[in-house]
Amino acid sequence: MKKMSKMSAAQKINATLMRATGLQIVRVRHTTTGQEVHTSERQLRAPVFVLSSIRSGSTLLRVILGSHSHLYAPHELHLGNISVKLKNWFSKNAMAELGFDETELTDMLWDRMLAEALFKSGKQTLVEKTPAHVFMHRRLARVWPDARFIFLLRHPGSIYQSWHAAHPERDPAENVAEILKYVTKLQEARNDLAGIDVRYEDLASDSEHETRRICQYLGIPWEASMLDYGEQGHTEFRRGLGDWSGKIRSGRPQPPRPAPGPDEVPEDLHEICRAWGYFSQQPVTH
Repeated sequence: MKKMSKMSAAQKINATLMRATGLQIVRVRHTTTGQEVHTSERQLRAPVFVLSSIRSGSTLLRVILGSHSHLYAPHELHLGNISVKLKNWFSKNAMAELGFDETELTDMLWDRMLAEALFKSGKQTLVEKTPAHVFMHRRLARVWPDARFIFLLRHPGSIYQSWHAAHPERDPAENVAEILKYVTKLQEARNDLAGIDVRYEDLASDSEHETRRICQYLGIPWEASMLDYGEQGHTEFRRGLGDWSGKIRSGRPQPPRPAPGPDEVPEDLHEICRAWGYFSQQPVTH
């Protein structure tokens, strides 16, 4: 059985520092001309990132949060696939003289793009929920040191059932391996960063309680309209931008499916099930 990945000593120090202060130690980068890379001032303030596995209800959480008058929660933005590329020596050298490299220019692009989208929305705080961002959670924390994080958990056995139902043509072992990548990285993010745990099962079955907890964490008043997201204009769902199933189109949270028993869960997912408290009566939460 595969083991959960371990953090290095440096990662443990940074994780402790991040949880206590919101800061982390980063290696100073230098440009091709030897200048220290300049980190620009960020325009986007205190964004909220929902970190989750695939098939974990992140679209539901997005539309619920996006129905709050303070929160702008667009579709999945896939920041990891958006980057600045300096095509030749001339552009690299020119940017180096300004103290920029491709990484910092990409960070600036993300920041400007999200700040502009938030400004156009007329709201106060941006919420982003691309599941693949679990693979770059440390970079998100570096780009926006004031970011807040919501860790969305779901029973790994239910994730597997949902993913396998959506891709029945795939080898079940491949589906397990895909899920294991996401849940392992999500656990790493929970170890690395301060934030709040939200369980999909609780969000779907007791939406008011869970959304009140989230609002308290974000420092905003709770609004009942969050639970009626269909009435707030969240009716357009398309493939590639999150969930588009009939359940999400209902306009209100729907009860979760019954949790699978241990004998229904692939063995490689048992360890993360135990780590998240799904095989015990005492859930492990932040």
